[in-house]
Amino acid sequence: MKRFSSIWLRRAAAISLCALGVALFAADKITEISIGQPKDLFPESITSLKDGTIILGSVPGGIYRIKPGETEAKMFVAREGNGFTTVLGVLADEKAKTLWVCNTGPGALKSFDLATGNAKATYPMPQGAVCNDIAVADNGTAYASDTSGAKLFMLKKGATALEQAAADPLLAGVDGLAFGDKNTLYVNSVTANKLIKLDLGPDGKSTKVTDLKLSGALGAPDGIRALGKHKFIQAENGNAARAGGRLALITINPKANTATITTLKEGMLATPATTATKGMAWVVEGKQDYRGNGKNKGQDPTPFKLYAVKLP
Repeated sequence: MKRFSSIWLRRAAAISLCALGVALFAADKITEISIGQPKDLFPESITSLKDGTIILGSVPGGIYRIKPGETEAKMFVAREGNGFTTVLGVLADEKAKTLWVCNTGPGALKSFDLATGNAKATYPMPQGAVCNDIAVADNGTAYASDTSGAKLFMLKKGATALEQAAADPLLAGVDGLAFGDKNTLYVNSVTANKLIKLDLGPDGKSTKVTDLKLSGALGAPDGIRALGKHKFIQAENGNAARAGGRLALITINPKANTATITTLKEGMLATPATTATKGMAWVVEGKQDYRGNGKNKGQDPTPFKLYAVKLP
């Protein structure tokens, strides 16, 4: 009887491992996620973890999480009780076990526990600021863009308040930001359709702002995420110059101050955000024209969709 039990247990374990392998294989094959509820989700930013988890920020407030292999977004940080008005950027900092969130109206950078979603702290921006997106330096300093003020603010590790890191006319409409290396921060302008390089000094503040020469036109660039040294993926909402949303690969030559733009996926509705995990880029449709006085006001915006694109 013991021998039979041993054999049965080994076989059961083998079957379980096979089932797990199939589940993981199936999860890796997911290339599209449709979110039917809630109807007021309206994604604006996404971020991800190394294990494939995707975290999504909702414009009306609230943070949702999609775990590996799942195709359903579940509430992670509720609007109620967390002081959310309009949620824009979200960024997972696994090193610091922190989820950074840009809230606006009033503008503030907020931090939450990455595992539990519990609130940590709120760091207000000056009155009138629009906190839009976040990037984190190797030393733990968090940077946040102020779209209305053409500025960047930073929160040094252990600090209790934000301080201004950059202010320049070239930063008008500043939105997405990501590091090219530890001393170089790149930002885009959603209104001016620019990519801009910031050289950072030892104190973390900008010492030089450079408008990059682009290989082609941008269409209202928004979320941008680093893939490696001076290489990024960028989501574009689309404009008169470039109709429809696009996911692009951006390769920058920092010495020549040039950026080569390669289209990875296009023809989507407005795509405000992207992230990369497990060798895939994810891009999300925001459907903001279904809100407020948009052309599709009153119509059902669901499903909201996220698309996966294999990275080159």
